[in-house]
Amino acid sequence: MTNAPHAERLLRDAALRVTAPRKAVLLAVHDHPHADTETLLAATRERLGSVSHQAVYDVLRVLTDAGLVRRFQPAGSVARYEARVGDNHHHAVCRSCGAVSDVDCAVGEAPCLTASDDNGFRIDQAEVVYWGLCPACQSPPAGR
Repeated sequence: MTNAPHAERLLRDAALRVTAPRKAVLLAVHDHPHADTETLLAATRERLGSVSHQAVYDVLRVLTDAGLVRRFQPAGSVARYEARVGDNHHHAVCRSCGAVSDVDCAVGEAPCLTASDDNGFRIDQAEVVYWGLCPACQSPPAGR
């Protein structure tokens, strides 16, 4: 998604006021899946020029609360954001370089896993993170 009219429609459909920072951050998240805040800040500044860290944080919170963006934070990592929402997918994270890839639902329909004891909770989402080495980090260094 690199077009502003689509971003505007998504914002309006979520009953959010359409502003330049909201459009720019939403476009940045769509263009940079699994990006951290610093990456999204840089991408937003490319579109808008000057924008504060706080403005980007505030917009990410609003977009997350509205369900337009998903925030996830692998253990030992900074928070990351993605536009793939509503399907309860999971992630594979490289222990070496930190690369992140989407992994579709493990089995069946959301929440993908059945708790052995739900303790009375109505569970609607499960979060799974697969850890390992990405293909690039599995390759031996050149010259060996």
